[in-house]
Amino acid sequence: MRLTVPGDAISVRHAMQDLAQSDLFLGLPEGIRQNAEIVLAEVMNNVVEHAYAQRQGDITLDIDPNPSGLVCQIRDSGAPMPGLALPQGQFQALDRIDDLPEGGFGWFLIRSLTENLRYHREGCLNTLTFCLIDEQCHAD
Repeated sequence: MRLTVPGDAISVRHAMQDLAQSDLFLGLPEGIRQNAEIVLAEVMNNVVEHAYAQRQGDITLDIDPNPSGLVCQIRDSGAPMPGLALPQGQFQALDRIDDLPEGGFGWFLIRSLTENLRYHREGCLNTLTFCLIDEQCHAD
C-alpha cells in the first residue's frame, strides 16, 4: 500500500484516520495495528515538525504486509536528520510532570516498537524503514 500526503499536521491526521479504517489495518492483529498507529503518527509528525519546518513537501508511506507483520518505509524531501543519524530516543525518568522535556519520547517509542529501524539520506531524500512484528509469531 502506498500513500502520499502533504507534509502538514492536518493532512497527517487525516491520513492516520484513513489508515486506521483501511482494509489493511482492519485485517491486522490488534497489537500490530496499535503499534503501527503509534509509530506512523510519531514518524510522520516528526517529518512535519522537523524535516518540513522551513518548507513544504510530501510524505510518502509504503506499507507492505508479510506473514510476521509489516514492513514500512517513509520518505520525504525535507531537512536531513541532524548528523544524518537517528536520534537516540533513550528513556528519561521524570520526577514531576513539570519536568517533561520537549522531544525524545517519540523516538523512544519508535525504537521500542519497531525492528530493523534504519535511516539514510540519498540526495535530497530522507528514507526511514522499519518492521512492525507480530510478537505472537515469535512466541514459543
